[in-house]
Amino acid sequence: MREKSLRPDFHTSDAELMRGVAVTAKRSPSSSKRTTLTASMAPSNSAIHSGETLEPVTTLYNIWTHEALPILPGESIKDRFHDFLRDHFTNQPTHMDPKLVDVLTSVANKFSAKRIEIVSGYRSPKYNLMLRKKGHAVARHSQHMEGNAVDFRVRGVPTKTVLHYVRSLRVGGVGYYPHSQFVHSDTGRIRYWTGS
Repeated sequence: MREKSLRPDFHTSDAELMRGVAVTAKRSPSSSKRTTLTASMAPSNSAIHSGETLEPVTTLYNIWTHEALPILPGESIKDRFHDFLRDHFTNQPTHMDPKLVDVLTSVANKFSAKRIEIVSGYRSPKYNLMLRKKGHAVARHSQHMEGNAVDFRVRGVPTKTVLHYVRSLRVGGVGYYPHSQFVHSDTGRIRYWTGS
């Protein structure tokens, strides 16, 4: 079922299918039957040929809701991104800054990450206040409440390595949380800090 949900939804004619078979027959026997497309190889208007498997660039995994969101080459996830990063405490979504998708995609490409764990996305004012009252080190006017921030980690890649790369993107604020093992990235002004 998972593989079926990852397949692109497209319609084709018998003539187009026959052209695909002819192209496949012309390929050398040593060529791979399975083609992995990258974001640079498959723009959104490119045709997917029969016999090719479309692999996600990465899969985002929300550690609170246990939901997965695959990022497929050439496919925009920006519409589904808002709900995926909703506040897990109130179940309330907001409009998330699309630049965050670009940050996560860049990180996935840089480290060949098959999975990126999302620690925090949108935070409602109610949840943010509750965290502050419980003594968590969260900003009073957090970028999370504006839909401009995401906290994440890449399994198998040291957090400091991810941190240096995200800083090099110069998108906005970048926080390092060594104890909790995640990186904060937001689209506010450029600034750096270390949390707990």
